[in-house]
Amino acid sequence: MKHKLTLALLASAALSTTAVAQTEVNDMTTPLHLLKPDYKVPYGEVDTREVKAALDRIFQYIDAQTPYRLAPDGKSLERGAFRIGSYEWGVTYQALLSAARTTGDKRYSDYVERRFKFLAKMFPRFQQMTDIHDGQMEQIIHPRALDDCGSMCAAMMKAQGKPKGKMGLDEMIENYYQFVDHGQYRLPDGTFARHRPQHNTVWLDDMYMGIPTVACRGRYTGQTKYYDEAARIFRQFVDRMWVADKGIYRHGYVEGLQDQPTYHWARANGWAILTTVELLDLLPADHPERPFILEQLRRHVKGLCQYQSSEGFWHQLLDRSDSYLETSATAIYTYCIAHAVCEGWIEGITYGPVAQLGWQALSTQINSRGLVEGTCVGTGMAFDPAFYYYRPVSAAAAHGYGPAIWAASEIIRLQQQWHPRTNDSGLHYYSQPQTNPSPLFYLTEDGKGEAVK
Repeated sequence: MKHKLTLALLASAALSTTAVAQTEVNDMTTPLHLLKPDYKVPYGEVDTREVKAALDRIFQYIDAQTPYRLAPDGKSLERGAFRIGSYEWGVTYQALLSAARTTGDKRYSDYVERRFKFLAKMFPRFQQMTDIHDGQMEQIIHPRALDDCGSMCAAMMKAQGKPKGKMGLDEMIENYYQFVDHGQYRLPDGTFARHRPQHNTVWLDDMYMGIPTVACRGRYTGQTKYYDEAARIFRQFVDRMWVADKGIYRHGYVEGLQDQPTYHWARANGWAILTTVELLDLLPADHPERPFILEQLRRHVKGLCQYQSSEGFWHQLLDRSDSYLETSATAIYTYCIAHAVCEGWIEGITYGPVAQLGWQALSTQINSRGLVEGTCVGTGMAFDPAFYYYRPVSAAAAHGYGPAIWAASEIIRLQQQWHPRTNDSGLHYYSQPQTNPSPLFYLTEDGKGEAVK
């Protein structure tokens, strides 16, 4: 009897629930498939004015935080939140030059020119000092690693354009490049390497810290040997670091090990894809290694896309979804994928939405003051997962600013070339404007579309 009563109560509850649900369905006027999802980041079409506003917030913050003055003691530079001669700022200068071209906003290129001219003026002053009291100038005058000189050298060559240019950067450029060419330790085949943390360790980071600088040297001097060297070293990095079954790179490689430590750190993969994009920008169209580099870009983009999170970010360790979502790598991937679409290297229909979702995620990390949040701090190399999982994040980490500027400017450029629209609630990229106001439409040749009824 007790069991029959329980079953009757359950049946009554089920009927009641079904009736409520049916009432709710009958009251609805919106088709279920068009209900608004509860996304964690913005989704859908972007307003380029909002992208530019985010870019300007970053710019205004870094402009205020990077003074270019001699300190009162006359023996050091006045310090702000960021060093104006670091590798992170070499990335930032290059991003600002791109942003100036894309947006036509001369403030960005003026920022670069003022600081470069200031450093050029300070360079001989500090060279004459027997005991330099400023670590930033010490790093510039006496570089000891690719981090000290690679991206800054590339930025200066891009800014000046050719030897003996108007910015007066020749002495600094030559000083930087001498270290890249002769001072940096290399393996016997010329691959950039370090004796840290093990002898003959290849860091994926150095792919970016060195190779684009060598390629820039080719553009800067007009000597093709530098293009050949850059392409050769690129192939050697791929041979050692590429993990084909995952479609991404390992962070470190120790020459001679049978079993390599394989951790796929996100920002290092960012440096790798940025290197690839830079090479394609710099190498002549008929360079014999260009097809290999282009195909490697496509492989890497395809690999990265499978690891993008539902929020649009990428994880600190790419293939470990329980590691945290990281901003600087997301920004680098957003820029590189958007740039590759704009250049026609990869398909906009497939990859435009990926880049845009990356931007929409990144935009949530640019706060009202222009600080870029959620960036992993400077990171060495380790052979265990805990090291990467627990690296701190901070808005004071300079690594996030240049990539965020680059991403914002390229998303603006992407919107100038393509015409994103939501169709059936999903974001799609179209080669011509779609003017049909319906939220669900078929394509037509004239772009007016045919609404689904």
